[in-house]
Formats: sequence, structure tokens, C-alpha cells
Amino acid sequence: MEAFDMSLVNWSRAQFALTAIYHWIFVPLTLGLSFIIAFMHARYYKTGSEKWKNTTKFWMKLFGINFAIGVATGIILEFEFGTNWSNYSWFVGDIFGAPLAIEGIMAFFLESTFIAVMFFGWNRVSKKFHMLSSWFVAFGSNLSALWILVANAWMQNPVGMRFNPDTARNEMVNFAEVLFSPTAIYKFLHTISNGYVVASLFVIGISAWFILKGRHLEFAKRSISIAAVFGLLSSIFVVITGDSSAHDVAQTQPMKFAAMEGIYEGGEGVGLTTIGMLTPGKTYENNKNDFVFALKAPKMLSYLANRNSNSFVPGINDLVDGNKNHDIVPISERMEFGKLAINAFKEYNNSEDAEIKEGALKTLEENYQHFGYGYLPDKKSAIPNVPITFYSFHLMVGLGFFFIVLFGAFLFFSVKQKTESKRGWLKLAVWSIPLGFLASELGWVVAEVGRQPWTIQDILPTMVSTSHLSASSVQVTFWAFAALFTVLLIAEIKIMLHQIKSGPKNMEE
Repeated sequence: MEAFDMSLVNWSRAQFALTAIYHWIFVPLTLGLSFIIAFMHARYYKTGSEKWKNTTKFWMKLFGINFAIGVATGIILEFEFGTNWSNYSWFVGDIFGAPLAIEGIMAFFLESTFIAVMFFGWNRVSKKFHMLSSWFVAFGSNLSALWILVANAWMQNPVGMRFNPDTARNEMVNFAEVLFSPTAIYKFLHTISNGYVVASLFVIGISAWFILKGRHLEFAKRSISIAAVFGLLSSIFVVITGDSSAHDVAQTQPMKFAAMEGIYEGGEGVGLTTIGMLTPGKTYENNKNDFVFALKAPKMLSYLANRNSNSFVPGINDLVDGNKNHDIVPISERMEFGKLAINAFKEYNNSEDAEIKEGALKTLEENYQHFGYGYLPDKKSAIPNVPITFYSFHLMVGLGFFFIVLFGAFLFFSVKQKTESKRGWLKLAVWSIPLGFLASELGWVVAEVGRQPWTIQDILPTMVSTSHLSASSVQVTFWAFAALFTVLLIAEIKIMLHQIKSGPKNMEE
């Protein structure tokens, strides 16, 4: 089997993770703040009140700062598929490239066209068209997210395609299957609703700061009233879509699901860990207990995974060693099947004999579902980093329920007109702004770390996906991007803080 430069693989992964983490700081705020601005703009259009106009303008300014830097990091992220992951791009470009192309042609152009009207259309176009431009920007930004998330979902659950051995490429055969796969639907809905939560926390936190400072009180209370409703509905929807997404993961990526819950030994009627600590040093190879301690909801994990509270949920050991009672093929056997597929592919391309080619093609097609396993060095390499996946997942879930309480409290305070007197809650809201971004990033950690070692689930491992570069060249660009992104983030924070301290203009409150 071909030897791989793991230093190159790890540095390429690190660079992509760095870019994705920085990029995702900006994206969720764009997704959610665009709709909050559209709601506010609609209120201005309906009432004609200058207070709503100035409220809209203030949040629009912060949106613009964030949007500009988000676009810059997003462009770099897409370029890295060609620079650092060219083998991956060649292998799946016919499928992966399609939704990204649609995103650029359809969504980004819609968004970028109307964003100019949204920012510079005051008193230049009709009030109705100007208000609609805000809604078009919101729909455009979320439509952009749809196509990107469809592409990512296909990597997690490759459907609607066939492998062409003549070109060594995967080709799309059913666009609808790619677009409407449950993985794509749940990932899209869960991700955008998460963005709405982040933006709502952002608006409530900044508005709380104004109230604590005794400035622009009516503006702040107006902003909180909209963000609390939007945030509460969105946070509840996050829980609903998160449940559906976790169920889908259990069906399509059982190893990730087992890592999310830290389960090594599977069973029937398995409890859901609500709070727990993994045993340090616990691995597939030893007999240590899974947890130092764990508080479990009885049978809930079995229900979450299969919608049956008494169903069997495989653990990491079951998935690695196999389980004949539940038709789970051992990783070692899948590795052998994968090698059969790889060798058949080579034989198909190297032979001139039609009969040999036909036999090789049949063997390749029969074993293609195991193709990627043929590249794995050993069965342990199919296990993701369990502690990172487990703790990221549970911290994300815990924060999600905290946000529901926070939004519910501020909605109650707004209705009862008691927001100004709740200084403890106001301080908590300010400090909750970074928690929203943290929860959002943790979601992607679960999604991407949990599916390792795969770039394309079961078909293409990360080690085979890189470009033919030297590890040192990737190291140089890693540190260059790290410096650049850090400067951009600091610049955004400073500019935003300046705008926040200046407050909404033309508003005497």
C-alpha cells in the first residue's frame, strides 16, 4: 500500500480547520442578523417611525462590517480545495463543485446585488423596494448557506452518484437525491437556525450593554424585544433539528454517533448521557470503564438513534470488531474489500483485455462501498478522536438549552417591561455573546472531527485527499493565514466596538 506523508496531511488539515474556524466566526452572525434587520426594516416601512429607521441602520452597519470580512475568509476557504486538496477535488469535483457553482451564480449574486440597495438605497429608491432589498439579502445569504451545506452533507453521506472508472471521478446521477437527502436537509436547517441564535444573542447582548450604561434605552428595548422572540423560536428549532440530525448521524455515520456519546460497548435500551466524564486513557484497546461518572436518561439514546427505546445502538468496539447478531461487518474485513476494489480499479485501467476489464469492473462495483477502507493503515485508524467529539457535543447541547432559558427570560422581561431592572440578567446577556459563537464552532468540531478519517464517508480518507505539496510549504501558508485572519478578526472587533460605543445616530433617548 502506498505510503503517505502524514506531516503533509496533518498540516493540510490544520490549515483548513484554521480557515474554517475563522470563517465560521462571521457566517452565523450574517445569517441571523440579516433576518433581524429585515424584521426591523419591515417595522420601519409599516410605521414610518424614524426610531425604527435608525434602529435598522445601526444593526445594518454592524452587519456590513461582518459581511465584508466573512466574504474574504470564505473565498480563501474555497480556494483551498484546489490548492491543498486537489486529489479530493479531482475525485469528487463533478458532484462537489455543482452546489458550490450554483451558490456563486444564484445565491451570492442575489445577495451581493441587493446588499448595495440595502445600504445605499435610503431616499434613492421607494421605501417598499428598499425594505424588500433587506429581505432579499437575508434570503440570499441563507440560500448561499443552503448550497454550501448541501456540498458538505454529501461528503458526510455520499448519495446520488456513481464512480466512473474511466475518468477516476465520481459523477452525479441524481441531483434531487443530493439536494434532498435527509443529511442535507437536517444539516441546513440546524445550521441556519444556529446562526439565528448567534445573531439574537449578539443583538440582546449589545442592547443589554446600552441599558447597563443608561444609553439609548428605548432603542435597546426595541432591539431586545425582536431578538428575544426570534432567538427563542430559533433555539427551540435548533433542538428539534438537532434531534433529527443526530438520528440521521446514527443511521449514516454510526462511528461518529458512538464517539459523540463515548460508547465503546453497544447494547439495547441504551441511556443518553446528559452529564459525564470520560475515563482518561480509555481506548478501543483496553478494558477501562467508558466513564468516570455519567448521568444518563434511561433508554433515550436508543430512541434518539432508531426511534425505538429498546433498539440496539452499536458502540465503537462493535463497529471495529463487527457484530454478527446485528450484521455489522468488522473494519478488518472492510479493509480487505476496499483493497479488492482498489486493485480491481488498477486492473481495469491497466489491462487491454476486454474480459479482464469486465471482471475487474464487476469486482470494483461490488466492493466500491468499502473503497476508502482499502487505504486505512489499520482498523484503529477508523476511530475519530473520541474525547474531542464527546465533550464538544455535550457542551454544545448544554449551551443550547441555556440559550432557551436566556431568550425566554428576556422575552418575559420585555412583555412585563422589567428589562431595565434585571441588571444581573443584562450582565449575563453581555457575557453570553461569545458563548453563542462557541456553541456554533463546537457544532462544526463535532461534524468534522467526528467523521475522521474520512473526507468522503467510507469512500475517500483524508490521507488520500491532499495535493502533491511539501509539508513545509503548507506550514508557511498556515502561519501566514493565521496571522492574516487574526489581524482581520482584531480589526473587525475594534471597528465593531467603535460603532457600538458610538451608538445609533440621530436618536435622542
